[in-house]
This record gives sequence, structure tokens and C-alpha cells, in this order.
Amino acid sequence: MPEFEIDVDIRKAWTLPSRFYTDKAFFELSKARIFSKSWQLIGRKDGLSQIEPRTLLPDFLDEPILITKNADAIRCFSNVCTHRGKILVDEPAEGNLIRCGYHGRRFSLDGKFLSMPEFEGVECFPSEKDDLTRLPAAEWKGFLFVSCEPSTDLVEFVGDVDAAISDIGCESLRLAESKDYEVNAHWALYCENYLEGFHIPFVHRSLNEIVDYGSYRTDLYRYSSMQTGSDAEGKVAGRYLFVFPNTMLNFYPWGVSVNIVEPITPSRSRIRYLTYVSDETKVGSGAGGDLHRVEMEDEAVVESVQKGIRSRYYDRGRYSPTREQGTHHFHRLIAEFIG
Repeated sequence: MPEFEIDVDIRKAWTLPSRFYTDKAFFELSKARIFSKSWQLIGRKDGLSQIEPRTLLPDFLDEPILITKNADAIRCFSNVCTHRGKILVDEPAEGNLIRCGYHGRRFSLDGKFLSMPEFEGVECFPSEKDDLTRLPAAEWKGFLFVSCEPSTDLVEFVGDVDAAISDIGCESLRLAESKDYEVNAHWALYCENYLEGFHIPFVHRSLNEIVDYGSYRTDLYRYSSMQTGSDAEGKVAGRYLFVFPNTMLNFYPWGVSVNIVEPITPSRSRIRYLTYVSDETKVGSGAGGDLHRVEMEDEAVVESVQKGIRSRYYDRGRYSPTREQGTHHFHRLIAEFIG
């Protein structure tokens, strides 16, 4: 029997039970069954050094990875020496090889073992196990994604959204700001709030003055969803792409705002904000004009929900068929991945 069942018919469906958010066992299960099987956004490819160490979801997966760039490719490897497990690279660097600072083992930028001092006479050495483990990496619109063991390729996770964002100059994006927020709420609660515009008139008064609530639309893909909000004149004010399970790319006339939801504990999450600008003359205008204020309003709501789901009197709720398609879709994916 599956852990959760979400009816495919939103008119009949009930939401995920509260134990998904409160039981630590499901939080731990999500590491292997959801996050290890999906794609994580690293950043813009052109902003990476030739040798770039990162940590895949610190405080959760906490996996040290190493991204390398050379003339023909960009690759991702485990950032752990195959000799004794030391972290290989601590800071971004330029160069044509990787050397462990513990015992001098060397690797090429394509992860191949090159040499090791004092290993003469070791039998069956070197072998493939002495090479660095390679992780799947893929690029989309200049953004680099990495996965431990993806259930399918990145293109399918993102969905067929190219036509919808064809007016955004992704090739000219530059990083303008990076900041982190921490919110006292389960990672999925934050995502659910993002996935519906139902709350906009009640929570975001300033945003509601810009976005025409009646025109708000949600399009569903296999592993993603796209929300579109227009202004009173019918012009698109913002497009909000959610890539399961925790990546949000918000397309505005001035560029792209990225939110990455990083689980910390069952009741605490980190939200990484990356702001990429393509047209500085439009910064501060439209639906993406006051992102900090909107973030604070969203955090207050999801923190209140985090308290509420612990109540002995709450377990599951119902969906609005016209306004909560994205949340229903998200819950069905969680149920599918958890199994």
C-alpha cells in the first residue's frame, strides 16, 4: 500500500495528511525518495569558476560536489578524495587538475585519477574506483542543475515552457543580488504557498493591486507548473515556474528571480534568493518590484500553518478546483515519489 493517495480528480481529492509535515520519518524519507531523485539548481553556468566546490542542499542532503569547466564540457563530481575521503577543494579555483591536500592524489578535470605518490606495488591499482564519482549535470537556459540519481532528465522535469518565456532574455542575465531567508516551516508548506495565487487578495495587498486576480492561470506539466499573472491591461506581470520539488524561477520584465527551498528540519527551511537582471531600466517595477515585502508576508502565513498542522484537530483539507491545481499537482508528485 502507498503511504499517501491523492485522488487524480481534484474535486474528490483530500490534501496530504498532517503527519507528512510533522513526522520526522517522512522528512528523512524525502532525502532518498524525493530530493536524491530530482534536480537541484546550482546557478548560472557563466558565473562558475573553472573548479567550483559546492554543497548539495547543506543541512539536508549535505553532499559535497565539485563542478569543473574546460573547453569542451561542464561536469560535476563528488568532491571527496577516493583515497581517504578528504574534501578535495574548499574554494573556487582556476587550473587544469585537482590535487588532494592530504596525500597528494591528483585528478584531471574530467574526474580521472592521474597519480598518487608512494603507491608503487599496490595490486590492481589504479582502478575505476580511484576516479571521482560523477554526478548527472544538465543546463537549461544557462542555468546549471545537478542531481544525485535523477528519475528522468532535466528537460522533462522543467516541462515544455520555452514558448511562455521566449520574451525573457535569459542569455543576458547577470547576478545582481543573493540573500538567504530562514522560515520556521516545513519545506513543502513553503512550496504549497508558492503554488497558488488563491491567497494573493488576502495576503499580498500591494501585489493584488498589480496582478489581475481574475486572469491568474496555472498550467501543469509532468514535474512542473507555470503560473501566469497579468495586470489590469492584460500585460503579463509575472510568470512563476515551479520545478519539483523545491525550485522556483520567477520571470519578470526585468529578469529572473530564483527561490530555492532548502530543508533544514521538519519545521525549518532556508530560502535562497538569487536575483538575475537582464533589463536594469525595468528593475523595481511590476509584480517583481517588492520581493522582500512579499517574502515577509508569505513567511508569516506559512509559519502560522506550521503551527496549525500540529493541532490534534487538523489532518487533511480539500482543494479549490479553480485555484489550487498547482498544490494538488505537487501533492500528487510527493505521493508518487514517496511511494
